[in-house]
Amino acid sequence: MKRLGLILLVLVALVVGAAFILPAVIPASAYRDRVEAAAGDALNRPVALAGDVSLTILPRVQVVARDVTIANAEGFSNEPFAQMGEMRVGLELIPLLSRRVEITEFVLVDPVIRLEQRAGGNNWTFADLDAAPAPAAPAGDGFVRQPGALPIDASFGDVRIENASIFYSDGSQSREITGLDLAIALPSLDAPTAIDGSLSADGEAMTFDAELGSIRDFFEGRATPLTLSLGGNLVDVSFDGEIPASQDIEFAGDFSADIPSIRALAAFAGSPLPPGENLQRFAAQGRIEGTTSRLGLTARSIRFDEIRGSGNLAADLSGSRPRLTGRLDLDELNVNPYLPAPAEDAAPAAGGGIPPWSEEAIDFAGLGIADADLSLNIGRLQVRDIEVTDAALRAVVENRRLQAVLERISLYEGQGNVTIVANARTATPSFSLDASLAGLDALPFLDAAAGFDRLAGTGAMTLSLATSGNSQAAMMRNLGGNGEFNFADGAIVGINIAETIRNVSGFLDRAGGAQAAETSEDDSEQASVGERQETDFSSLGGTFAIANGRLTNNDLLMLSPLLRVEGQGWVDLPGQTLDYRLRPRAVASIEGQGGATDLQGIVVPIRFRGDFNNVGYGVDTEAVTRALLQGALSNTIGGDRNQSPEDAARDALRNALGLGNKDSEDTAGEEGQTDEEEVDPAEQLLRGLFNQRRDRSQSEETDDNSGDPN
Repeated sequence: MKRLGLILLVLVALVVGAAFILPAVIPASAYRDRVEAAAGDALNRPVALAGDVSLTILPRVQVVARDVTIANAEGFSNEPFAQMGEMRVGLELIPLLSRRVEITEFVLVDPVIRLEQRAGGNNWTFADLDAAPAPAAPAGDGFVRQPGALPIDASFGDVRIENASIFYSDGSQSREITGLDLAIALPSLDAPTAIDGSLSADGEAMTFDAELGSIRDFFEGRATPLTLSLGGNLVDVSFDGEIPASQDIEFAGDFSADIPSIRALAAFAGSPLPPGENLQRFAAQGRIEGTTSRLGLTARSIRFDEIRGSGNLAADLSGSRPRLTGRLDLDELNVNPYLPAPAEDAAPAAGGGIPPWSEEAIDFAGLGIADADLSLNIGRLQVRDIEVTDAALRAVVENRRLQAVLERISLYEGQGNVTIVANARTATPSFSLDASLAGLDALPFLDAAAGFDRLAGTGAMTLSLATSGNSQAAMMRNLGGNGEFNFADGAIVGINIAETIRNVSGFLDRAGGAQAAETSEDDSEQASVGERQETDFSSLGGTFAIANGRLTNNDLLMLSPLLRVEGQGWVDLPGQTLDYRLRPRAVASIEGQGGATDLQGIVVPIRFRGDFNNVGYGVDTEAVTRALLQGALSNTIGGDRNQSPEDAARDALRNALGLGNKDSEDTAGEEGQTDEEEVDPAEQLLRGLFNQRRDRSQSEETDDNSGDPN
């Protein structure tokens, strides 16, 4: 027995002695080549241990290698894929006998990794391209958290990465991470694991840390606490929760996110935003939960610039495109800071009015990023100058087609709903709008929506519009549809139609004198309209149709105790011009609108025409002159043979205006004649027209002769 014990002691001594002596006796080249060959076969890349290599077996296994490189893939740069100044690995031997792995040291010093992306692939795929593809794993054979999944014990001592650098390039952009320091504390598989570190990403300093309750609990499907944080000047994000008990990888917990400047973060990510004062801070707090293919978020508070609210969002990442569903509640939303600025090719309108439609192409690629079904509730919504309260919006995006439904809106004392469709599935996007509004306060709404402040009243309207195009101008040219409007108890602002009629009839009741005889058409128009004038009505309604951007209305009808007004005309939206005629007829006394003359039956046509930023309006002298000439011709042919054409024209004008014959009035008015000579207003209007024509002819003749030296 003593002899056996002695033999065992000698054997142990020999093994221990060999463990100490052999690493010093065996040259490094004996195992350097083997290590390089084995690593090269595993990575399908040449591996070189160019520096010193040392091996220690006792009291623990330790390998130190310096100047280690892994070659780059073929077709990429000549620089190594990876290299490191030093690698140290240490392993305790005795615990291996009891199936316990104790790594005393794993340190990488000054590692550098170069990632490259090209059209043909990347350099971080180590598979053998010439080998047959591996068979696809059967469905359900992925990682499963279950009891017994980690049957060993292990601990890690000094695990560090010092001063690492990672460079990325895809031919169009380059990114870099430098100064990466990482430390892992893992005393055992049953104790919490902590990771912390710091880095500089493209010059931006960041810190990060994480703690997992237990590696074994995670692998074997038990609930495992988890905390994460990432901090820096660009973003500050934290998560405090757990990985719930389950077979799949899931997470749930509270989160906090604070982005001081979205613009700075976008620029850092390589997608700088257009200049502007918006898109600055974003902050949110709430709860987040999900899996590798599903994400759910409930935000107790959200801040986006000056917008504040709450909501929930779910993202399904299992399909070819993410699918988003959720709800957002906002107290107030002003979208003006986020609307696109006027296109550079759009010349500003004179006086700051409506600019021409832009021909610049609009990018609708955003509709293809994800599918969505989102609901939005807003206490107060502002779009341009339009204010909407108590708005409920549902937006559905399916394969580049957006349908937005304003299910409920309170708009300038009115209620209604709007449906908008934008379809970008084809090369030329198409759009449609269907709207119905009732109880609308017209003046502030039209002023805010289109800068039109000429109509007041309470109204209702329906719209059904459709168009297509890649720019504003194209959409206007292709616009079609129809609509109906009805307004009550309102006014046309800027013109007093009854006063216009009264002014024309007043020419019959006062002496004009020589000066009145020279009154021009423009003077009569100025006397009939004004910025502070109004024409009250009890109802105003009609229908319209739009084809190729041209809106036509032929059935406008306005009623009031004093007037009946019919209208027809067109508005050319692509050209931003209009031509519209009103035919007002006085139906009773105009008492209360500036006079008491009985004007029943009188018609004085009024015409609006011009471009959107310079609309002219006044008495439609073209219609008056046409009626005048027709009447004069009729009187000359079938009337008094002894009457001159001028007298016939004058009487025709009076008849066209519904004012009777001048001769009978002359007889009836002899007893009340004054010392001043009375001037017939029809004659006055004729003289004005003829004088204008004569003055115009003389001016043209003067211009023609201005270059004649004689």
